[in-house]
Amino acid sequence: MEPGTPPRPAATVIVARDRGETFEVLMLMRNLNSDFVGGAYVFPGGAVDPHDATPEATARCVGMDDVRASAILGLDEGGLAYWVACARELFEEAGLLLAVTADGEVLDAADDALRERLVERRREVNAGTTRFLDVLADEGLRLDGTALGYFAHWITPVGPPRRYDTRFFVALAPVGQVPVHDNKELVANTWVTPGEALARHERGEMQLILPTIKNLEAVARFSSSAELVEAARVATSDVPTIEPRIVADGHGVRILLPGDEGYDAAVEVGARSIPSDDLSAASDDAARR
Repeated sequence: MEPGTPPRPAATVIVARDRGETFEVLMLMRNLNSDFVGGAYVFPGGAVDPHDATPEATARCVGMDDVRASAILGLDEGGLAYWVACARELFEEAGLLLAVTADGEVLDAADDALRERLVERRREVNAGTTRFLDVLADEGLRLDGTALGYFAHWITPVGPPRRYDTRFFVALAPVGQVPVHDNKELVANTWVTPGEALARHERGEMQLILPTIKNLEAVARFSSSAELVEAARVATSDVPTIEPRIVADGHGVRILLPGDEGYDAAVEVGARSIPSDDLSAASDDAARR
């Protein structure tokens, strides 16, 4: 098989909060006009930015360093950038900030002045006039590396021109903070139990893509948000890498997962003979979130 486009590192965070005897996860709806999975409900996340891996970013993290983060992810170095990317994307896309003060205290969402400043600074970050790291420095805040637990690893299959190597994390919803979508790339947000999201998808009421579906099925095994996050924090060595494979059949293309019949043979088929339009459709279904 041809090597194809190298996957771009990306990070996604499944934010959870308790609801009665169960829990909900935060999902964002992508703009219908987006050229990437438009209209789908996804978890907050995106590509790892070069700024996420700088010494400046490392200095803004507490509770996690690059040696430990890299070991958790099975990397030689650079693992902490995924933690930073999760926090940055969550702030940019949903307005939630996983941070602590210089004294190590959890961010006080009841501080009206701080909340108003962060709303304005988020606008600046999304407009590209301010960096996320500058916001943290100006407010004397540090990213809480203990807030995230490593949960899943998905790689977009070989073939599509747009590929991502995505690490999924889980986190408890920051106390007192209310998610607000950016109203540009994301046009709606909702708290929903994993089971409800899957049921809505089955009824055609909520568009979901393959990695989202599979991760909803995985988190649905847990009974509370705390149980989910704690399990992710202690089971890092058990996270498998899932790389779907695209194969052609008489009806176009289909996606195989590890363990599916024909998965091992699919690597020999490759994607060279699959029409580009079919590859694009498959790319959206096996995308990074």
